[in-house]
Amino acid sequence: MSAVKAPAGGSRLLECDVVVIGGGMVGLSLAAALAGAGVATVVIEPEVSAVVVSADFDGRASAIATGSKIVLETSGAWRGMQPDAEAIRDIRVTDGASRLFLHYDHRELGGGPLGHMVENRIIRRALIERLAGLDDAVVLDGRRVTALERDGAWAEVSLDDGTRVRAPLAVAADGRNSPTRRGAGLTVTEWRYSQTGIVCTVAHERPHDGVAQEHFLPAGPFAILPMTGNRSSIVWTEHAELAPRLMALDGDGFAEELMLRFGDYLGAIEVIGPRFSFPLGLLHAHGYVKPRLALIGDAAHAMHPIAGQGFNIALRDVAALAEVVVDSLRLGLDPGALVSLERYQRWRRFDNSVMLAVTDGLNRLFSNDLAPVRLARDIGLAAVNNAPSVKRLFMRHAMGLVGELPRLARGEPL
Repeated sequence: MSAVKAPAGGSRLLECDVVVIGGGMVGLSLAAALAGAGVATVVIEPEVSAVVVSADFDGRASAIATGSKIVLETSGAWRGMQPDAEAIRDIRVTDGASRLFLHYDHRELGGGPLGHMVENRIIRRALIERLAGLDDAVVLDGRRVTALERDGAWAEVSLDDGTRVRAPLAVAADGRNSPTRRGAGLTVTEWRYSQTGIVCTVAHERPHDGVAQEHFLPAGPFAILPMTGNRSSIVWTEHAELAPRLMALDGDGFAEELMLRFGDYLGAIEVIGPRFSFPLGLLHAHGYVKPRLALIGDAAHAMHPIAGQGFNIALRDVAALAEVVVDSLRLGLDPGALVSLERYQRWRRFDNSVMLAVTDGLNRLFSNDLAPVRLARDIGLAAVNNAPSVKRLFMRHAMGLVGELPRLARGEPL
């Protein structure tokens, strides 16, 4: 492991151990984990970090499960998020107007929260600030990748300002439509749901007490997730043909439609900040690695937001890949060689396949209003709710505390 270095003679070539393409929450998380362990890491991001750090509230937030919080904590980034994080203490799942429900109570697992909600801008700001304090991290922001070449010994990334970055390993963290993945010829299985996701934040009269609600409605799940103060994040799944009309409503009209689904248990509500909408679908790469290249996060897999697990399984990717890279370097092995990267692929692809199948199945099961199906799933919710050992297992799984956990997810340094 060595520091990022530029060869002498005025060359615009940087050399490092790992180059991360994409400086969103996932790419920055990987860089924080690697650089914190002494791995020379360069992040390439087309946005400007100063703009991200100073950005105002925009209504987007992420659920961070307990296992994911441990990853961020161990890599030194959580301290910048903690003051603005809201604990999720309980989760209550209901099916439409049914009186049967499933209730996850934090006290059943020792009293700690099940997870936290943090605004996306806070997550990115904390990660950028963490990287600024690490000698082994360099963030090249405001620059775009124009080419990636992989040969026997190196991956070399060319940028639009003429800079080149060379490393034994390049990591694609550039999102669901990853140009890096496509350029490498890594194929995917992908389909769209006839649903659109709508995301916004609301202020409400009464406190939420740290309780997350998920209502299964005929169009899809409607989640109310606790944020700091009397605020909640809304993740609303709607029929694709109706969503554009909802997004086109004025503030009062949108709030009225929202209230029909939200209910009045928290009193009057007000939408604060912008609204966002995006098509929903599933994507899974057939392979996560090639020589000198690995995929993480949405570049490798994207799922329905029904369980709020997208960022969480991406952080499991981060923790696993960081461990593989660090172990390879410490043993004097090549971190970009296929034999090293296949360990990461074996570790993460099965786990992610299971989560993708579960979220896809749950969405199909609950996004309909057929009476026999509705009865069966209501009985299922009630059965789990009344089976303490089964419910505790499901809770631990949702918290990211089940399976072959990487060291970072166990609270152990790399």
